[in-house]
Amino acid sequence: MIKIRYITLALSFILTTANTLLGQQAARKPNFVIILADDLGYGDIGTFGATDVRTPNIDRLATNGLKFTDFYSTSPVCTPTRFGLLTGRYPRRQGIDHVFFPESFTGIPSQEVTLAEALKEKGYKTGIVGKWHLGHHRQFLPLQNGFDEYFGIPYSNDMQGVVYLRGNDVETYKVDQHFTTKTYTEEAIKFIDHHKNEPFFLYLAHNMPHVPIYASPQFEGKSKRGLYGDVIEELDWSVGEVVNTLKKNGLDENTLVVFTSDNGPWLIYDLEGGSGGPLREGKGTTFEGGQRVPTVFSWPSRIKPGTVNNDLGLQLDIFPTFLKLAGEATLKPKNPPGRYAGPDASLDGEDISAVLLGTGKRKGDEFTYYSNGQIEAFRKGDWKLHLPHAAVTNSLNGQKSTADEPLLFNLKEDIGETKNLYAAHPEKVKELRNALDAFTQRIGKTPPALPQRLAADDSHIKKYQQRHALSRKQP
Repeated sequence: MIKIRYITLALSFILTTANTLLGQQAARKPNFVIILADDLGYGDIGTFGATDVRTPNIDRLATNGLKFTDFYSTSPVCTPTRFGLLTGRYPRRQGIDHVFFPESFTGIPSQEVTLAEALKEKGYKTGIVGKWHLGHHRQFLPLQNGFDEYFGIPYSNDMQGVVYLRGNDVETYKVDQHFTTKTYTEEAIKFIDHHKNEPFFLYLAHNMPHVPIYASPQFEGKSKRGLYGDVIEELDWSVGEVVNTLKKNGLDENTLVVFTSDNGPWLIYDLEGGSGGPLREGKGTTFEGGQRVPTVFSWPSRIKPGTVNNDLGLQLDIFPTFLKLAGEATLKPKNPPGRYAGPDASLDGEDISAVLLGTGKRKGDEFTYYSNGQIEAFRKGDWKLHLPHAAVTNSLNGQKSTADEPLLFNLKEDIGETKNLYAAHPEKVKELRNALDAFTQRIGKTPPALPQRLAADDSHIKKYQQRHALSRKQP
C-alpha cells in the first residue's frame, strides 16, 4: 500500500514537472532568425529554378516551410533595402535613396525604431552578424539601434574600410574575404549557443555574393557554375549550420527562420553577378529581376510543410509580423512622436502572420518600386505599371535597360515582363495610376535625400595640370 502511494506520488511529480516544462516551452516567445544574402538572384537557388548550383539546405527550408514566389525587397540596392527590412517603412520617408559609403556622414536616423529595438522591448536578446550598411559613425551603428551584439563588416565588401567591427570598435583591419562566410557562420552559432535559454533575434547579413566574391578552400572549384556557384553553395552550407545549431539546442521548433536577399543579381559582372532566372534585368533596376527576391520562411511547429504562396509579400512585412508573433497585441504609437508605432506612424508593411500560419491572406495587394528616391513602377494585384525613367546600364559593354516608354505587364501571365500591354488595357492603366496617386497622397511630403558622399575640392590639381599643360606648349 505504501509502495503504491510512493509510486503514485512519483508519477504525479513527474507529470507535474513535465506539464510545467511543456507549459514553459509553449509560453516562451518564438525566436527569430533572418538570413540575408547580398545581390543573390532569383535564379541562384535550387527551389527557385537553379539547376547548376546545389542548395539543399535552403531548398529544405522551403520543403519544410513556406516559399514565396512574389516576395520583394524594398529597393534594388543595398542600403535602402536594409532600412526597409529593419523598420517596416519605405526608405523614401527618411530620404534614404541610395547607398551609404565609408565617407558618408549620414546613416539611419535616430528617431527610427528598428526591429531590434522593438523586440528588445519585449525581452529579446538581439544580435547582428555581417554587413550593416546603415552608417558607421557611432550613432548609426547597430549597438545604438537596438542590437545587443554586433560583429561584421560595416559596408559592402568592395568599398574602402573593409574591417571587422566588434560592437562599436574595430577588432581587426585584416580581413581575408575567403573566410568571411565561414567567420560569420561561426559568430552566428556562438550567438545562438549563448542565448539558447532566452528569446532572441539574430540578423545574419552575409556580404556574399556581392562582388568581389570569395569562397573558402573547402568550397572553391566544387560547383558547376564557377566561383559564383562556389560562393552560393557555401552560403547554403552556412544556412545548414545555423539550422543544425537550432536543432542541437532544441530550438528549431520554436524558431522562425527567414532566408531572403537584399536585391537581385548584379548582372553587370556577368559570370560573377548571378542570375535572375526567368525575371527581367537585375540589381539597380525596378524590373522584377531587381527586386523580386528568393524568399522562404521556415517554422517547423507552425508553418505547414511544402506551402507555396503566389501572392504579394514584402520585406516591409517582416517588422510588423515579427512583432505580432512576439506578442504585440496592437501596433500603437510610441514616444517620442514620430518613432515607430503602427499604421498611425506610417508603418508601410503588413502583419502577414496569418499567411505564415495558414489562417488567412495578405490584405493589401500593392507595392511601390522606388529607385534613387523616384517612383519607377507600381504593382497592384497581378498588374504592374512601369513608368518612363532614366535608363540603367546593366552590363560592362554599356547595354541599358529599356525605360523610355510606359509599360504595363500582367506578372502572372508574363513573369519576364516581355509583353507591353499598355496600349491594350487603358482601363487597367487608369486603375493603377489612380491607386498610385492615392499612395503618394498617403505617404505625403518626404524629405530631401540624405547626402551619400561629398565631392572633393580638387581645384588645386586642375590648376597644376593647366599650368603644366601650358608650360609644355611653350617653345
